[in-house]
Amino acid sequence: MRIEDLKNRYRQAMTWVRMNVPPGLRLVLGLIVMVLGFFGFLPVIGFWMIPLGIAIMALDIRPLWRWFKAR
Repeated sequence: MRIEDLKNRYRQAMTWVRMNVPPGLRLVLGLIVMVLGFFGFLPVIGFWMIPLGIAIMALDIRPLWRWFKAR
């Protein structure tokens, strides 16, 4: 998989979360995804979930959102 494909999938996922998940629930969802990411030794749940949880939480926290958009 190419880097461009991964970036496009990330953008699609963040757009879906932004449009379909209420703002307060995004923080809770981000925390749950991060906690599950700490069980990275399991087959399906992995360490990749930690940055995803941070990105989901950043949708509600303006300074984090600006930082993610700048990257």
